[in-house]
Amino acid sequence: MIITRQEDVTDVVLAAMSGAPNERLRTVMATFVRHLHEFAREVRLTEAEFEFAIDFLNRIGQATNDTHNEGVLFSDAVGLSTLVCLLNNGQDGASETAAALLGPFWRANAPRVENGASILRSPTPGAPLFVDCRIADALGAPLPGVSVDVWQASPSGMYENQDAGQADMNLRGVFETDANGRFAFRSVKPAGYPVPTHGPTGEMLAAQRRHPFRPAHLHVLAFRPGFKTLITQIFVDDDEHLESDVVFGVTRALIGDFRKGEGAPPAPDVTGEWFSLNYTFVMEPGEAVLPHPPIK
Repeated sequence: MIITRQEDVTDVVLAAMSGAPNERLRTVMATFVRHLHEFAREVRLTEAEFEFAIDFLNRIGQATNDTHNEGVLFSDAVGLSTLVCLLNNGQDGASETAAALLGPFWRANAPRVENGASILRSPTPGAPLFVDCRIADALGAPLPGVSVDVWQASPSGMYENQDAGQADMNLRGVFETDANGRFAFRSVKPAGYPVPTHGPTGEMLAAQRRHPFRPAHLHVLAFRPGFKTLITQIFVDDDEHLESDVVFGVTRALIGDFRKGEGAPPAPDVTGEWFSLNYTFVMEPGEAVLPHPPIK
C-alpha cells in the first residue's frame, strides 16, 4: 500500500475502504472516491484551490445554527437537493413528480390547526389567500387522516424564524385531511424572496453572477402510515422567477393556479383583492418517514 505515483492513490484508498461490512456504505463511498479523485485529475486541482475548498466547506458548517442551515442551502443552490428528490420520487424517477426539495426552513412541531382556519398568528399584510386542497392515492381515491404540515414566507419575503416582527410559528400549521382527503386554510398570498446570502453560498452566487431569488411558493409535507412522505412546494404561477429559481426547485407539476377571486369573498372581513388555490396532491405507497428538521 505504498504509493509510488499519483495514479496509485485511488486504488489504494478503495482497497483501504473495502472491508466495510455495510454493503451500501461500500458502494456509496467507493463511487464517491472514484468521482472525487477523477474530478481533481480532470480540472488539475491546484493546492490553493484545494485549500479554498476546505475552507469553504468549514465555513458552511460554521454558518449553520438552530435557525439557519447553510449545508442545505448550498445543496439546494447547486441543484443536488432537487436531483435527489427527482431520483427518488415519481415512480422512482420514471415520471414527473409532485415532490420537491424540503428547503432549509421547515420546523417540526408546528401548531395543529382545524380545517378552514387561518395560519396567521400576527398581523401579516398581503392579499388574503384561501387554500382548498385534496390528497389522493395513485388511483385517485381520497386519503383521509393525512397529517399535512404547511409553511410559507410572508409577503415581506421572510419566514417567521428570520423576522423578529412575526409571531413564533406565524404562517405555519398542521392539518388533517377529512374523509374526502381534503384540507383547507386561510393565509396570505406568498411573495418571492432572496435566499440568505450572508454565508459561503451567497459568495458562490455572487461569483457566478446569479441572482438569489426564489419564486413565491407554499410548502407542504404530507404524512400518513403506508405512504411515502410527500414533501413538496406549490409555486405562484405568475412569478417572474419561475424559470430562474436559484435552487432549481420548479417543475411543471408544481406550478399552481393562484386564481384572483371573483364575486363574494369566502370571509366577511375581506374587502379588497383576494386569491384562491385548489390543488390535488398524490401520495405514493411506501414507508412513512419524517425528515430531520433543518432548523429548530
